[in-house]
Amino acid sequence: MKVVQILLIEDDPGDVRLTREALRDARMPHFLHVVRDGEEALSYLRRRGPYHHAAVPNIILLDLNLPSKDGQEVLKTIKEDDGLKHIPVIILSTSSNTDDINRSYAHHANCYIVKPDDFDAYIDAVQTIERFWFAIAELPR
Repeated sequence: MKVVQILLIEDDPGDVRLTREALRDARMPHFLHVVRDGEEALSYLRRRGPYHHAAVPNIILLDLNLPSKDGQEVLKTIKEDDGLKHIPVIILSTSSNTDDINRSYAHHANCYIVKPDDFDAYIDAVQTIERFWFAIAELPR
């Protein structure tokens, strides 16, 4: 069985920990790579600097509120890059702002999820992503 490579672009250590916890019992073998800002994310995706041997992710979980380069800029860059645009990008944001949601879809996000405030609801949201993207949908190969 193939190991799914997940790139989590998230600067909040608590949300990183919750995401790891939610994926701990995932049915599909996976490896969670974490980067903490937009510039680091693009270095990882372009395999530059310390990321020259980085695994190409099968799916990206992207926060919008990031230091150095915000999530909208990262999303737009990914979806304009012929070598990256095939990778599904799931927005995980605290923002329920209509403009953020519309901009994300205009930049070709594959899904937009508002991060739940509640621990159990957050875990459920990430596990729902896992069930859909790992068990139902076919990821790019």
